[in-house]
Amino acid sequence: MDEIDRSLIALLRQNARMSVADLALKLKVSRGTVSNRIRKLEDSGVIQGFTVKLRPDSEPGVIRAWMGVLVEGNQTKLVTASLLGEPGVAALHDTNGRWDLLAEIEASSMADLSKILERVRLIKGIRSTETNIHLATYR
Repeated sequence: MDEIDRSLIALLRQNARMSVADLALKLKVSRGTVSNRIRKLEDSGVIQGFTVKLRPDSEPGVIRAWMGVLVEGNQTKLVTASLLGEPGVAALHDTNGRWDLLAEIEASSMADLSKILERVRLIKGIRSTETNIHLATYR
């Protein structure tokens, strides 16, 4: 990937529906160049798909939380596989610092969140967790 590819990806992250013509204009390249680069990025697996990004407050019934997960010993693969199979885990991130993993949790109610947390805490290989409920997004 070169600077044009990185700039193209940055523009698509801002607005994946931006037209090829607008992308070409912003990147100062031809439409054919943009189309070819998008195709190559898709073919190589760098771009895996396009999606809709919702404003966090657009789904008022959804409770979001962040869960830090401390893994016992070398159980990371087992714990990761288990967490990826948990329906309440919307995304899972490998991280550094105090926690080994950071899980994004989505629940339909506080009772649902409680059940998700109970299931996660029973996963073999998890030493401890800490959950913080997402209250607001400022940016």
